[in-house]
Amino acid sequence: MVDNMLIESSIKERFTNWTENECFDCATRDELLALDDPNEIEDRFYTDLEFGTGGMRGILGAGPNRMNKYVIRRITQGLADSIKEHGEEARAKGVVIAHDPRRFSKEFALETALVLAANGIKAYLFDSLRPVPELSFAVRHLQTIAGVNITASHNPKEYNGYKVYWEDGGQIPPDKANIIISKIAARKSWEIGISSEADARKEGLLVKIGEDVDKAYLEKVKVQLLHPALDAAKGKQLKIVYSPLHGSGGMLISRILMEAGFSSLFVVPEQKEPDMDFSTVKSPNPEDPASFELALAYAVQQNADIVMASDPDADRLGLYVKGDEGYYHRFNGNQIGVLLQYYILSQKKKMGILPDNAVVIKTVASTDLGDAVAEKFGVKTVNVLVGFKYIGEQIRDMEEKGWGTYQFGFEESFGYLAGTHARDKDAVAAAALLAEAALYYRQEENKNLTDVLDEIHQMFGYYRDEQVALTYKGKAGRECIANIMNTLRRDKRTEIAGIPLKSREDYSISKKYLVKENEEEEIALPKANVLRFSFAEGGFVMARPSGTEPKIRFYFCVKDDSPQTLRDTMERVKEDFLGRIEDFLTIDKEQ
Repeated sequence: MVDNMLIESSIKERFTNWTENECFDCATRDELLALDDPNEIEDRFYTDLEFGTGGMRGILGAGPNRMNKYVIRRITQGLADSIKEHGEEARAKGVVIAHDPRRFSKEFALETALVLAANGIKAYLFDSLRPVPELSFAVRHLQTIAGVNITASHNPKEYNGYKVYWEDGGQIPPDKANIIISKIAARKSWEIGISSEADARKEGLLVKIGEDVDKAYLEKVKVQLLHPALDAAKGKQLKIVYSPLHGSGGMLISRILMEAGFSSLFVVPEQKEPDMDFSTVKSPNPEDPASFELALAYAVQQNADIVMASDPDADRLGLYVKGDEGYYHRFNGNQIGVLLQYYILSQKKKMGILPDNAVVIKTVASTDLGDAVAEKFGVKTVNVLVGFKYIGEQIRDMEEKGWGTYQFGFEESFGYLAGTHARDKDAVAAAALLAEAALYYRQEENKNLTDVLDEIHQMFGYYRDEQVALTYKGKAGRECIANIMNTLRRDKRTEIAGIPLKSREDYSISKKYLVKENEEEEIALPKANVLRFSFAEGGFVMARPSGTEPKIRFYFCVKDDSPQTLRDTMERVKEDFLGRIEDFLTIDKEQ
C-alpha cells in the first residue's frame, strides 16, 4: 500500500510540473489538463520512455511516457552531452539526421538539429524524408560521430520514435546507450537550450543534405547486384508491383529498380505519396498481409510476377510471388531471408567469388533453416540477439579483427542486409536483389521464387516459422509480462509437445542448460531478457518482451520430414507451450 501511495504521489508531482511549469507550451498544458481518465494520466506519467533494441518509440502526446518535442529535446541533450565528452573533434564531425513521413517527424528532426546546434554540434539534416539504410550509410559517408533517425518504423500512425546511430553506422550499442541514459537522468530539468534555425545556419551548425548522398548510397547498393548485365538487358521482362505504404521507400526503391533495368514497374498510386495518417492501411507494416490488399489487386490487373512493399522508413520489405497456378504466395520474413541468403551464397559459389571465411549473421529469433543453408556452402553462421544493431556490431568486429568476410544478414521481422555499405536492415538493396533473383531464376532455370523456396526445403528439411504477440498495456501490463517470463524461467521441461529439447537458454544470465548432458555452459552474448528452448533436431521456441512496445513475443520454429504434417506439428507445439503458460499464471494467481 505504501508503494502504491508513493507511486501515486510521484505521478501527481510529475503531472503538476508539466501542467504548471511555463517551460511547457500552452498546447501541452491544455492537452494534459483536458484529460479526465486517471488511467491515462497514470500511463503518461508513471515512467519515462526508454531505449529498447530499436531506440526509443512511443505514442504521440504530452507527458514523459509519450513522444513529444520535450522528450525529443531531452534525449538529444543526453546525446549532445555524451558527444561533448569526446572533445571538439566530435562536435565538428557532427550528427546526420533523417526522418520518416509520420506526424511531427519533420518537426522532431529539426528540434534535434537545433538542440545539437545549441551545444555547438554540427547537424546534417536531410532535405526531406529518407530511408533508414541511407541514414546508416550517411553516418560513415559524411564521417559524423553519430546519426539520428526520427521514425517509428512499422508501428501504427499514433506512434513516433527516435533511433540513435554511432560513428560506425550501426544502431547505438548498449554501452553508448547507457551513457546517454545516465546523462538524461543527471539532468533533472526539462528546460533544454535550443538554437534558432537562422542562427544555426549562420554559424554553420545546420547543413541541409540530399541528392549527393542519395547518389553515393545508390551506387553502393548497385554493387550488391550479382548479375547487373542481365538486369539491364532483360529486367523489363519482369513485371513488378511495389508499394512504399506512404513511406520513404517511394523515393529510392522505385529509383534503384528503374536504374537497374526493371522498368516494368508499377507503383501503387494510392500509396505512392507520403501520408502521416497511412490512410489506406490499418497498419503500414509489410509483415501484415492486410497491408498488401491494394498492391495485390493491382498485381492481378498488371499480371505481375512479384509484389513488394516496404514500411514507412524503408528498412523492412515484404514479398508476394505469383506461382505457376497464378496464385500469389506470401513469403514471411524468414523465407525472404533464407531465399536471399541462398541466392547470394549459391551465385557467389558458382561464380567463384565466395570467400573461404564467408560469414552470415542472423538473430536467435530467426529460422534455423538459415544455419542449414550456410553449412551447405561451408559458410559460418553467427547468431546474435534480436535487434539489427547486433548484426551491425558483428560486421564492425569482423572488419576490425579480420576474422571473417560478411556476406548477408537477416532477422525474421522482415529485415535484411547484403553488403556493408549500411549497418542496418536495408529494404532498398533487398528489393533490388529480390527482383534480380526472380529474373535470374526465370531466365536461367525457368523457375519462379516459390519453386526455389520449395527446392531449398527439399534440400535442407521442411521448416515452419510463426510468431505470436500478446499485448499488455500500462503498468499492470508490464507486471504481467514480467510474470510470464518468471513463469517460463521456472519451467524445467525437457520436451515440448513430445519433441525432445536440446537446450534451455536464459540470456538474462547468459546460461545454456544442455538437457541430455545435464550440463550448463556460458552464452557468449550480451545479457537480455530472452528465453529460448531449442529442439534436438532443429527448431526452437523463444519468448522475448518487446523493448519498444507493450508486448511479449513468442517465436516458434519447427522442423518436420514432411510438408503435409508440418502445420500440425506447429499447432501442437504452440498449444502445448502457450497452454502451459496459462496454467502457470492461473496457479500464481491462486497462490
